[in-house]
Amino acid sequence: MDSVAQAQERFGELIKSEFERIERMKQDNEVKDFSGLDKIVVGILPGDGIGPIIMEQALRVIRALIPEEIAGGKVELRLIEGMTIENRAATLQSLPDPVFEEVKKCDVLLKGPMVTPRAGEPWPNLVSANSLLRRGLELFAAVRPIKILDKGIDWTFFRENIEGEYIWGNKGIQVDHDLAVDFKVQTKQGSERIARAAFEFARKNGKKNVTIVTKANIVKLADGNFIKAVRKVGEEYPEIEIQERLVDAMCAKMLDPEFNKGIEVVVLPNLYGDIVTDIAAEHQGGLGTASSSNIGNKYAMFEAIHGTAPYLMDHGRGEYADPSSLIRAAGMLLAHIGFVEKKELLEKAMDICTVTERKVVLTTFTEDASTKEFTDYVIETIEALR
Repeated sequence: MDSVAQAQERFGELIKSEFERIERMKQDNEVKDFSGLDKIVVGILPGDGIGPIIMEQALRVIRALIPEEIAGGKVELRLIEGMTIENRAATLQSLPDPVFEEVKKCDVLLKGPMVTPRAGEPWPNLVSANSLLRRGLELFAAVRPIKILDKGIDWTFFRENIEGEYIWGNKGIQVDHDLAVDFKVQTKQGSERIARAAFEFARKNGKKNVTIVTKANIVKLADGNFIKAVRKVGEEYPEIEIQERLVDAMCAKMLDPEFNKGIEVVVLPNLYGDIVTDIAAEHQGGLGTASSSNIGNKYAMFEAIHGTAPYLMDHGRGEYADPSSLIRAAGMLLAHIGFVEKKELLEKAMDICTVTERKVVLTTFTEDASTKEFTDYVIETIEALR
C-alpha cells in the first residue's frame, strides 16, 4: 500500500471515531445536581513540580472556608495518587487506567499543574494528561475569569475544551518523509454546547454581550461553522448582543478601550482560547494569578493555568511559588458545588491580599514571603471578613 492510500485509510478511521463521539454527545444531556447529593467527593490531583506545594496551601484554604461541611462528611477531600510524571512515564500512560477509575468515582477535581513531556526531554513523549482528563470526563467548557480593575475589565472566557487542533493532536499523519498533516476538528454539537454555556452564563449574570473570537477570515470551514453555531444558539438569547473579533487582533489589542468596548463574555475554539486566555492572564498579573474551571454535565475539574515551574524547583524556590491561581480555582470549585458565598468571601480576601492591602508580598524570591506565609495571610484575611 502506498503512502497516500495509507493516509486515506488512517483518515477514514479518524472520521469514524468522530461520528461515534458525536452520537455520545447527543445522548449526554443530564446535568448533575449537587444540591441533591448526600456527599460531594472532591478528588485531589497534586501534580508535578510546584503542584504539591501549592496544593497543600489551596487545601488549607478550603478547610478554612468549609470546616463544618468537611467535618460532617458533606464534602470529602480525596487524594488520588499515581499522576506524577514518574508514574506516568513508568506505565507509559499519560492517564493510567487505575487512576482514571478513581477519578470517575469523584464528583469534581482540584488539579495541580502536570508535566507534559516534549521532544528532547528525558521522559517518554506522552500526550497531555490534561487533554485526556477533559476528553475522558467530557469537560467541554474551560471557563476562565479575568479581572483588571484599573482598566475596567471584567471578562469571562468560555474556551471549547475538547475539539479543534487538540482532539487529534497525537493522531496526525506522517504521509512520507516530506509531508506531515495535522487536523482541526469542529462539530455542530461541540460548538453549540460551548455557545449555550456562554449564553447561559451571560443571562444568569446580567451580561449583555457575547464576543466570538476566531480566525474565520482564513480558516473558512471550521471557524466559519463555529461562528454559525454560536449565532444560532444566540437566537435563543435576544437580549444579548453578539460581536466578533479575529484572534490575532484580540491578542494584540485586548487592552485597547476602543477595541474591547462592550466585551463581557468571550467564546472561542480550543487553540485560540488557550492562547488568548494566557495573554489575558499575563495582563491581569501573570499566570500565577489566574485559574480555570473545566465544566461538563457530570464532572468538573478546577486548576491553576500555569505550569510546573521547573525553574523555581531547580533553584530551590518551589516553596516560594505563588499559590493564587490554585487558591482561586478552589474558590471556583466551591461555587460550582453550591457554596457561592464562600467563593465570594475568598475573592474579597484575595483582592485585599493581592491588590488593595498587600501586607504580605510574594515574588517567588526567597527574601520575600513563602507560599505558606502568603496563605497564612489569606486565611487570616478570610477570618477577619467573616
